[in-house]
Amino acid sequence: MVSKRLLAFLCLLSFSALVVAQDHPTGSDVPTSCPVTKPDQPFIPPAPYPFKPSAALFWFGSDRLWTALPVTGTWDGLPHYRPDDPTYRQKLVFWRQGYDPNREPQPNLTVSGRRMDGPAPPLQTDGQGHGSWTNDDQFIMTGINIPTLGCWEITGHYESDKLTFVIWVAP
Repeated sequence: MVSKRLLAFLCLLSFSALVVAQDHPTGSDVPTSCPVTKPDQPFIPPAPYPFKPSAALFWFGSDRLWTALPVTGTWDGLPHYRPDDPTYRQKLVFWRQGYDPNREPQPNLTVSGRRMDGPAPPLQTDGQGHGSWTNDDQFIMTGINIPTLGCWEITGHYESDKLTFVIWVAP
């Protein structure tokens, strides 16, 4: 059974994506030169996770490490971390079968990224992820600050596993 908090979180992500999509470019505006990760072969997580996270998102990864990505391949309308900070803030959630935040409250999850379509300062991260949970769900949460708009390859590393995806970061 999926927790109410997880469903609320996923609904909020979907709602945010729909609201932002009204004022910003859609995934169809992704340049062909940016090979965004698409839901061609979506991952189906083990029980108790839902078959699909929401209408606007799809699961990507394996039972060793997975996340939810936008169907459009775009993160648009991301906020700045602070008003005086030019970077774009995104929170990332990763799941792993058998992960227990009570045993590992500060998991050794790291995130790296590189801009694929031009030069950019390095991606900034919150460091190691933080274990989070609801009554029925355990996951790893972390934040990243993306220095510029454009085509980004993002990789999550946890123990010996890694998960890489490509995302278009739009205004």
